[in-house]
Amino acid sequence: MSGHSHWAGIKYKKAAADAKRGKIWSKVARMIIVAAKQGGGDPAANLALRYAIDKAKAANMPKDTIEKAVKKGTGELEGTSFEEVLYEGYGPNGVAIMVEALTDNRNRTGPEIKRIFEKHGGSLGTSGCVNWMFTKKGLITVNAAGADEEQLMEIALNAGADDMEAMGEVFEITCEPGAYEQLKQTLQDNEIVTEVAEISMVPQNTIDIDNEQTAKRIISLMEAFDDHDDVQNAYSNFDISEDVMARLS
Repeated sequence: MSGHSHWAGIKYKKAAADAKRGKIWSKVARMIIVAAKQGGGDPAANLALRYAIDKAKAANMPKDTIEKAVKKGTGELEGTSFEEVLYEGYGPNGVAIMVEALTDNRNRTGPEIKRIFEKHGGSLGTSGCVNWMFTKKGLITVNAAGADEEQLMEIALNAGADDMEAMGEVFEITCEPGAYEQLKQTLQDNEIVTEVAEISMVPQNTIDIDNEQTAKRIISLMEAFDDHDDVQNAYSNFDISEDVMARLS
């Protein structure tokens, strides 16, 4: 599958721009609140909270804003209560899509997610309709231009990675969620710069998209989910060739 682009890679550039504008702060704050509520306010003992705080720092969220979000989660400060909701459905060309949301009103969020699916040529499905197609993994990408493949593979596998693939302009490294922190830290210790670094739902199989218009509709759908305030993550199993991506740029 070398030479193709998954959504994690495509959204990387957009996420970098959003981080600069502070656009993702509210989403990351929700993640921190829920993580602290479920597992306590100590990131050393709460992996989900540590992960959320890492995302907050990557988005340049101020330290006091992070601390307030933690305190809202632990109940030290008054805050809104959020619940986790998973939406599943299909996009153009039958691609599978999973949407993770944190909402304070599922009666509002559900219909809005349904409308986004339908507006972009997709459909909201029933619970479990596509979940089985994905596996929870740690996902890290490294720019291929600045990395030695053999050296990177040796470091990654020794640090707990399951696999490493050349995917166009990047090396895509995957691991079990429990090995993610160690793998990420080891890469940092070796001064290896990562692009994407997240716990993700990785598709077991992908659908090749070689039609420019279909690719445009799928990306538009995924971006609409990404722009929704309640959506934390959106995952899909499409695979767009670099040639098609180049024509869309």
